[in-house]
Amino acid sequence: MQDMHDKAAILMESLPWIKRAWGRTVVIKYGGAAMTDESLRHSVAADIVLMKLVGINPVIVHGGGPEITAYMERLQMPVEFVDGLRVTSPEAMELVKMVLVGKVNGDLVSAINAHGPLAVGIAGDDANMIRATQKDVRLGRVGEVSAIDTTVVKNIISDGFIPVIASVGAGDDGGNFNINADQVAGEMAAALGAEKVIFLTDVDGLYADFEDKSSLISALTFEEAESMLVTGALAAGMLPKVGACVRALHCGVERAHILNGTIPHALLLEVYTDEGIGTMITGEAKSLGLDDDAVYTAYEGEVTL
Repeated sequence: MQDMHDKAAILMESLPWIKRAWGRTVVIKYGGAAMTDESLRHSVAADIVLMKLVGINPVIVHGGGPEITAYMERLQMPVEFVDGLRVTSPEAMELVKMVLVGKVNGDLVSAINAHGPLAVGIAGDDANMIRATQKDVRLGRVGEVSAIDTTVVKNIISDGFIPVIASVGAGDDGGNFNINADQVAGEMAAALGAEKVIFLTDVDGLYADFEDKSSLISALTFEEAESMLVTGALAAGMLPKVGACVRALHCGVERAHILNGTIPHALLLEVYTDEGIGTMITGEAKSLGLDDDAVYTAYEGEVTL
């Protein structure tokens, strides 16, 4: 009987959070082990479906670095990185799009649609939704977001579906660019006026000292997060995510979360419980004056392309 009371208490704890989030848009950057582990992929998909069914409008953004590397190695294509970003030749870009759109996107859409006809997969270059410019001539077809047209995404949401977006963009030259999925998630959250943006990764969140696992930071302000970018207090792998968080918050997104996607139902625990489990960044308040160019440099430093 006590177990039943405990379950009821958990449900009641979630009620105010469900009411708060009802009808709101939440952008989720899907990444880390949840992309490559089938059981985790299905667990995350189930969480996304539950969020949809209780009133949230989830928008999923993904990259696919490990899968791209695996296919390049299988085809004996050179795998090279500069400053943590994948060198993407025109030939490699064809493979990148094939893997992101045909494999990773399809797998996630299928996992969600196992629960019903809920998800629609799209690429960032569909209808020129994401426009991109070349980031660095040394990197080839690697881009950064220059503009987002949210028409397609909003239409999918208004029709009752979950958009699942592969992080490629359309260039002015008619070609495609491979874009860091963290940047796409932050920019998409800003463009949609999302209530929050969530980054799934393989660590529990931000740490004051990464070597000390008891130093997990459960919450911090916009200014504190921006300061961590300026002072270099972040591990390299967290730079793109915190940079994307700061950019999204600067543009009016209310909250940003960094979660460990290997924890079962991490999304539900963070969104629908009082305590949460990851790191939450809130509020713009007073900025340190970090300009957009400085924020964009934070997207460098993690191999996600």
